[in-house]
Amino acid sequence: MPNMKPDKTAMPVQDPGIRITNFDEVALGYTEAMAREEAERCLHCRHRPCVNGCPVNVNIPEFIEKVKEGEYEDAYQIIALTSSLPAVCGRVCPQESQCEKYCVRGIKAQPVGIGRLERFVADWHRENSVEHAERPASNGRKVAVVGAGPAGLTAAGDLARRGYDVTIFEALHVAGGVLMYGIPEFRLPKAIVQKEIETLKDLGVEIVTNFVVGRSDTIDALMEQGFEAVFVGSGAGLPNFMGLPGENLKGVYSANEFLTRINLMKAYREGSPTTVQHPKKTVVVGGGNVAMDAARCARRLGSEVHIVYRRSLEELPARKEEVEHAMEEGIIFDLLCNPVEVLGTEDGWIRAVKCVRMELIDADCMIMAIGTSPNPLIRSTTEGLDVNRRGCLVVDEHEQTSREGVYAGGDAVTGAATVISAMGAGKKAAAAMDAWLNGQTD
Repeated sequence: MPNMKPDKTAMPVQDPGIRITNFDEVALGYTEAMAREEAERCLHCRHRPCVNGCPVNVNIPEFIEKVKEGEYEDAYQIIALTSSLPAVCGRVCPQESQCEKYCVRGIKAQPVGIGRLERFVADWHRENSVEHAERPASNGRKVAVVGAGPAGLTAAGDLARRGYDVTIFEALHVAGGVLMYGIPEFRLPKAIVQKEIETLKDLGVEIVTNFVVGRSDTIDALMEQGFEAVFVGSGAGLPNFMGLPGENLKGVYSANEFLTRINLMKAYREGSPTTVQHPKKTVVVGGGNVAMDAARCARRLGSEVHIVYRRSLEELPARKEEVEHAMEEGIIFDLLCNPVEVLGTEDGWIRAVKCVRMELIDADCMIMAIGTSPNPLIRSTTEGLDVNRRGCLVVDEHEQTSREGVYAGGDAVTGAATVISAMGAGKKAAAAMDAWLNGQTD
């Protein structure tokens, strides 16, 4: 009989009073006993609605059954059949709006903690397995991937498993994309991201860093060099601003810049060559996961933090868990409130933010976390590449762009979205590229 306990097995976490003083991971992970207890809550439904809710169609009941049996490596291998980044997905995917949303246990109680179990399995594999992914036999064909974020890494992994010689071209000095520069260490340790990437390298994927497609070389030039198809997963790294008076004052950041300084450059560490402001009072504009990440980083720098969001708490787009963690950490939510002007000092620094509630919020730092758009570099250097009015690449149902042999997915197509949706697009594109290269398309 399954465990009919109504609530998920609780996730151990750092105490809020301690964690705001460090950047260590907040959620501490399940023990084996906790994982098996939670796995026993699964009903193993015949129609498996949770699988349909997963953008990469992980065989969820099968891996959970292996956890229940204590066969953790087998559970990992089941997940790895469809997911290239299980330790990442177990931590940052919005399971509550995907796989867990469709869990039958969630109808009358809390759904099974699928994400927590995926994290446990991936962590167990990383800590205990000595096996390396085996490189498939090469089919002698070359494909290129632009961008080493979730979409690009997934497409590269799937194509490598099909025998292609895959090269990823990444603009930054390290692979990982938003997983490295956007998501804080306390939510997603960077060593875990790099370990997942090492698995792709074992499959034969080559990663070229410090290579800006559109500047170092164009897509056309790559295809002239023998790459038969290209996947564009360049993300959406161009920050949006509101056009407010005073937005150009010192101390006003985009969330992208603020998070990149902290996450990728480790600017919070003593003696870091990359500096970041240690503000006394910070206003973060926005209500999504990026806003929560920026706010919680600022809190760890010693700042009082206000999140200014124009709608109510119920409409906050951020994950419920991230909102709860932010509140536990003492972050103040100024809801139904919208900024209209940034006020400055005589020497050009922010001093306050004027909002439509006609209140001034004193501040010496302001972070704009209201979304991002794709960088125009690739579309401006690739002839015949259609984009929509938001500057996102236009693709068909197979993730193919208006240029034959060029596919795209993730934030470069959708604008800023989730890690798992980007992975789903990368997986779909890899299958379509394989079919096209083998003459199997309509």
